[in-house]
Amino acid sequence: MGLGYIGLPTAALIASKKIHVHGVDINKKVVDTINKGKIHIVEPDLEGLVHFGVRQEYLVAALLPKKADVFLIAVPTPFKGEHIPDTTYVEKATKMVIPFLREGNLFILESTSPVGTTEKLAKLIFGERPELKDKIFISYCPERVLPGSVIHELQHNDRVIGGINGKSTDAAVTFYARFVKGELHRTNAKTAEMCKLTENAYRDVNIAFANELSIICDKAGINVNELISLASKHPRVEILKPGPGVGGHCIAVDPWFIVSDFKDEAKIIRQARMTNNYKREWVIGKIKNAASEFRKKNKRAAVIACMGLAYKPDIDDLRESPAFEIVQDLLKMKYNVLASEPNVSHHPGIQLTDSARAVRQADIIVFLVAHKEFKRLALKKEKVVLDYCGVRN
Repeated sequence: MGLGYIGLPTAALIASKKIHVHGVDINKKVVDTINKGKIHIVEPDLEGLVHFGVRQEYLVAALLPKKADVFLIAVPTPFKGEHIPDTTYVEKATKMVIPFLREGNLFILESTSPVGTTEKLAKLIFGERPELKDKIFISYCPERVLPGSVIHELQHNDRVIGGINGKSTDAAVTFYARFVKGELHRTNAKTAEMCKLTENAYRDVNIAFANELSIICDKAGINVNELISLASKHPRVEILKPGPGVGGHCIAVDPWFIVSDFKDEAKIIRQARMTNNYKREWVIGKIKNAASEFRKKNKRAAVIACMGLAYKPDIDDLRESPAFEIVQDLLKMKYNVLASEPNVSHHPGIQLTDSARAVRQADIIVFLVAHKEFKRLALKKEKVVLDYCGVRN
C-alpha cells in the first residue's frame, strides 16, 4: 500500500525475488507509469527492477487492494497543525485492506509513525473484524534507507522488527528474510516505532551541532569546513558537514513525533529541530545582505543563482527541502532568482535554469545543495559566491 519513494523500491525488490506483488497507489498516473515498466521517481537501479517485475508479471500496480498473504503499508505520515503527526493516510490504507484480510495473513506497517500506532491499527482491524483476533500477525518494521542507494540498502541494511506479540514478530522476520540480507533484529512494536524516531532524532541533533557551529564560525571569521576537518582529526570526534537546514521525509519530520508525545522531556530534540529550521532563515538573511551590498555597489538589483532544490545531493526529492523553501521565499520577496536543479526537469511555479547558464548570468551564486554537477562548474572571480553546503571545499 503506497508506491512512493519507499513503497515502490520495496515492491520492486520483492518482485525481483519472483514473489507476486500487487502494488496499490491512489494516484492513477503513478499506477499507469509503473504498469508500463517505468518509474515516477529518480532512484538508481530502480527502473531496471520495475521493468523486470512488470515484464515477468511479478509486479502489478493498481488503485485498489485485493486478497493477499502479506499486506505492507508504506504511505506518508505528514504533520497537521503545530508539528502534530497525522496518521490519516496510514489509517485509510489500513481500512482499505481490512475487507481483504484472512486468517494467517501478515499485516506490516513500515510508515514512520508515533509510538503506539501499530497497536492502534490492531485495535482498528479487530474492531471491524473481531473474528480475526489472534488469527493474523501484525508487526512494525521501519525502513532505514538513503535516497540514491535505496535498492542496495533495502537488501543489506539491518532491520528492526517488532510485532504486537511474539508470533507476529516471528512471522514478519520470516517474510523479510526472503529479500533482506542484513540482520533482522526482533523486538516489540513500540520499541521498533521508537527506534526509527530515535535514529533520525540522533542525526538531527548532530546536524544541528554542525549548523550552529557554522553560524558561530561565520561571526568569528573562521572557515567552518576547515575547522570541522581539523577537529575531526581527533580520534573520537567526527563532526558532520553543515548545510542550509535539514530536509527530507525523515530527519526533518521524525523528531517532531517524539516531541509531540513527550513535550516536557524532549528538550534537546526540540532545540535541534529549532536550530536546523533557523538555519534556513539565517541563510536567507545572508543572501539578502549580499544582494543589498551588490545594489549599493552596482546601482542595480543582483541576479541570484540558487544552485540546488533537492534536500540532499544527487536526488530529485524536494520534500521538506530547505533549499527549495529558500528559493520559494526569495521569489516571494521579488528577488531576481535563477533556480538550478539538475535532477528535476520542471516544477510548477519555478522556472528552472541550466546550471552553466545560471552561474554565467548570475551576479551572486548561492550553493544550497552539493550536487556533483556543481563541483565541476567554472566560476569567474568577479562573482559573489555563497557556499552553504561545502561545494567549493
